[in-house]
Order: sequence, then structure tokens, then C-alpha cells
Amino acid sequence: MCGIVCYVGNKDVKPILLEGLKRLEYRGYDSAGLAIQDGEEIKWHRAVGKIVELESKVNGLEMKGTVGIAHTRWATHGEPSEDNAHPQRDRDENVFVIHNGIIENYHVLKRKLEREGPRFRSETDTEVLAHLIALNFDGSLSDAVRKTMSQVEGTFGLGVIHRQTPGEIVVARRGSPLIIGVSDNGHFVASDVAAMVRYTNKVVHLEENEVATVTADDFSISTAQAKHIERSTETVEWRAEDAELNGFPHFMLKEIYEQPMTIRNAIRGRLEPGEGVPKLGGIMPVWDKLKECRHITLVACGTSYYAASVGKYIFEKLTEIAVEVGLASEFRYRKLNFPPNTFIVAISQSGETADTLAAIREAKRKGASLIGIINVVGSSISRETDAGIYNHAGPEIGVASTKNFTSQLTTLTLLALLLGRHQNLSLTEGVQAIRALEALPGLIEKVLAQANHIEAIAEKYYKYGNWLFLGRKYNYPIALEGALKLKEVSYIHAEGYAAGEMKHGPIALINPEMPTVAIIPQDEMHEKMFSNIHEIKSRKGPVIAIATEGDDKVREVVDEMIELPPVLDFLNPVLAVVACQLLAYYCANFLNRDIDKPRNLAKSVTVE
Repeated sequence: MCGIVCYVGNKDVKPILLEGLKRLEYRGYDSAGLAIQDGEEIKWHRAVGKIVELESKVNGLEMKGTVGIAHTRWATHGEPSEDNAHPQRDRDENVFVIHNGIIENYHVLKRKLEREGPRFRSETDTEVLAHLIALNFDGSLSDAVRKTMSQVEGTFGLGVIHRQTPGEIVVARRGSPLIIGVSDNGHFVASDVAAMVRYTNKVVHLEENEVATVTADDFSISTAQAKHIERSTETVEWRAEDAELNGFPHFMLKEIYEQPMTIRNAIRGRLEPGEGVPKLGGIMPVWDKLKECRHITLVACGTSYYAASVGKYIFEKLTEIAVEVGLASEFRYRKLNFPPNTFIVAISQSGETADTLAAIREAKRKGASLIGIINVVGSSISRETDAGIYNHAGPEIGVASTKNFTSQLTTLTLLALLLGRHQNLSLTEGVQAIRALEALPGLIEKVLAQANHIEAIAEKYYKYGNWLFLGRKYNYPIALEGALKLKEVSYIHAEGYAAGEMKHGPIALINPEMPTVAIIPQDEMHEKMFSNIHEIKSRKGPVIAIATEGDDKVREVVDEMIELPPVLDFLNPVLAVVACQLLAYYCANFLNRDIDKPRNLAKSVTVE
């Protein structure tokens, strides 16, 4: 949540900052601002709304300089306004600060500072940082930042410039990611590699409670206690063109259509068809312990939580392991009592989700082993877990997750299959599962080929204000995810339910003005789902069925039908969710919503 981009080098900084902000806008788009330093002169501008508002404000203005910091905000403390936008500054306008995260003790610090003299111009917790750094400054900006870090509680990724230290930017992190980009033309700092990938793929990740001083020619990293740290650069996989629309009207639609490719990426080099066993090199550090494991807890938030919920059913199908699913935001507030040799599997698109990080840290305190399923190399969860599996889905710019969800489902299936083959799953069953995974990208393409049909369904129903999504077993979490997608991007109220629970309350809502999306593939739950559809139709509720192709029995009773090609039952969710994604997308498009940047949402949730 919120985006940071900084640059110091030999190029004009303004266009670099504006481009970086545009690439980070999915992380926050309530307001934005930048500060550019030229010697001891610092010019800054802020604007409410999206980056285009800031761009129109500064275009044509004389803002020369090769040092600058910029920020796009997702509001926490204080409403979206120009006063609350970043950068924030101290009373004398020497210090300019951009900040991701939350300062938890800012009320106490603010009252103390106000008694001592500084006048506050904003409602933000960030302004406290600017005043503290100014008070702590004694010639060394990095020392002032370190001292300030010792005074504040909470999470932060900081970028700071000072009039009296031209040519340098000081950055620091605690709980909120920051990455240094290294290039021949200077150095970048950003909260996400997307902001700098056009200029460099050489990066250095800051660790917890580290401070870096960045200049045009060099950077140095140290601990909060000023101990110097040497760290080599890493090469990121992403390319600049991965974060471009490439002819699509929205990133969400582009990323839906990328799913055949991202599934191929998730399984590439990981399948042994002859043995029916996946290869997952990332978990080898814990493999001896993991293969004896009988208890796993999957922890995640939001869409990743629904992937974990599908994963529980897949593990139950393929293994003898007892699996629990936990909401990361609730996990560490429970009384945790893990059986011996328990593994926690943390699932996060960004690898920076604050609640999920807090959950794995608490699990580690209780003695559990940790595995991460993530998409971002070098992210915090990848560094704090004992082992992990990367999705290799590439950058996901649309705030509503699509391709990462199906990549997570694929990765969870690989892990379950690997463990199952070391238990009671037969060679025949293993080979069958691998063949089905290999065929999955082509089957997704068959669902995508129905996009025009799904768009026509959306056009018929998008004006309805309340929807119900129903599924059973593997597809119950897909009902939850389908409802979430519709809510996220169209702002239509939708509820996902286990279909068997409909008669215990939600059936009271059924009427001709409430469409139901029923996920009914031809599996062991087909007849029960079919009965649920009859219950809806007898109350005159319209039904959109997501069903196996050729299922004429369903077609005869429903109002609309989206067809899925046949597949193994535990892989049906991957196909069904693609249909749900398209349905949500087209409803939102007909409603003229801001699909890639839904109101009140941000991509990477790095605050609790």
C-alpha cells in the first residue's frame, strides 16, 4: 500500500519520478507528490487523485535536478488531500520525507512535538517523522534517520532528503519493502521493482531495520546501530514490457489472458511425467522434515486465502496430511498449539503482506517450520521462511488478482502431489495428475475463447445490484473468490456461499432480481448442485451456470451457461475461476468502473 520511488544520478529526475509513480499507481492512488533537489534548493508539488493530476500540475514547471523522491498514497491517517499527501516536511522545510507504513505511536510523539514547538500542517503520522529527523539532524542525515528509528514504533519504508546534504537520499525500512536499483546512470530506490525495471534489473533488497545512503555513484547499507553491511546485487526476472498493456484496454483483462502462459511458467521444469512426481527445488532445504509431516497450516489473506482454501481440498485428495487454513489477519491472535513437525505454508502474491508476515513470525516463535508460496523474488516472506516455491507469474499490475491466483492453485497442487507420491498416491494417479497439469493451459484457452459469450451475459445482468455465487467442495472457495472479484472491480454486492448452506439463510434473498452463479462441473457434487439450482429456479431466481461442456441436463434448466472443458475434479477450480474473472471484468467494464484501480483498494497490503 502506497508507492515509493527515488532517484539520484546524472539524468533529469522529474520524468523518471513521474514514470515510476505511474508504474506504482496500483499500490495507491488517493494522492501523489514529489520533491526535487538541486543543490540546497528543493522544489515540491503534491496533488489529490491519480498520478495524472500531479503530472498536469508539474508539467511545464521549471524543476531541474538529478535528485528526487516521490510517493503515491493509499490513505491511512488523514483523508486524501493535498496537505496529507507526501512528501511531508518539517517546520523549516529542510527535511522532506516519503513514507509507506504506519507509525503506531505517532499520537504520543505528535503531542510531545507540539509542546516543543513544531506546528503540524497535516493529519498524517508521516509528518511526525519529518519533525523528528529535523530535530535529530546534526550534519549526518543517516544518523538522524537512525535516531528517529529508535523513537518510533510501527512499520515504515522511508525516503528522506535534506537541504544541507545535497546529492544524497537516505532510505530505511522496517516491515515495508524497499529495493535499491543499480545502474550506470545512478541509483534508484523503490517499494516495488516495477518502478525501476525500465532502467535496471540489478537490485539490492534492504532487510529489516536497515538504513541506506544512496548517491549518484554509490550506496552504503548499515544497521540501525550503524554497523556497515556488504550485500551483492541480484538480477530480477521481470522485463519492462511485462508491465505494459500491450494492446489490452486494462491490465486485469491482459492478466486474465496471460494465465495459460503463467500456468506453463509455474509447471515448467517441475514435472517428471514418467515418475508422476513434481520437482520443487525450493523446498529441498526442508525436504527431509517435510516428507514426514502430517500437519500443515496454510495462512494467507484475501484472494490468497481462497487459494489456500482450495488447496486444503487438494491436499485432502492427494495426501494423508491434516490441513488447516488460517486467515493471516486472525492467526497470531489465536492460542496456537502446533502438533510436532507442523509446517506453516504462507501464501502471498507480493511476499510483503503485513498480516501474513506477522503470522509466520508468530508461528516461528512457536516452533513451526515455514514455507512460502510467493511471486516476488527477494520479498520479505521469501527471506523469513525456511524454504519456498515461486509462482513465476510475472508482475501483476491490476489490483484485483487473477493470474497469481491460478498460479497459486497450480503451485499448491504441485506441492500436494509431491507429498502424496511419497505417501499413498500411486504411480498411475501421479502420472494422471501430471498429464492433467500439462493440459491445463490449453483448457484455459478454451474458457478464454468464450469471452464474447461471457461479455454478452455480463451485458444482460450487470445492472442487477445483488449476486449470489454457489459452489461445493473444490468450488466452494471459487464461489467466494468469484463474489470477491465482482465486488472488487464492479462494486456490485455479491456473496459467495457453500451451496449446501443456501437453505440455511441466503435462500431468503432469492428473487427475479438476484442472479446466482452456480459452479456445477460434472463431479461427485453434481447432483447436489443440480438440486440447489432447482431450489433457485423454483423461486424465480436467474441462474448463470458454470458447467462442464455438453451438460445438457444443466443447460435445460438454467438461464445462461458457461462451458468448462472436462478435467480432473481438483483442477476444475482453475477453469471455473477464469470464467468468474471474465464475468466480473465485463460487468465492471459495462459500469465504466476504474477496473485496474478500484476505489479504496491497493495492491500490496503492507499495513495491518
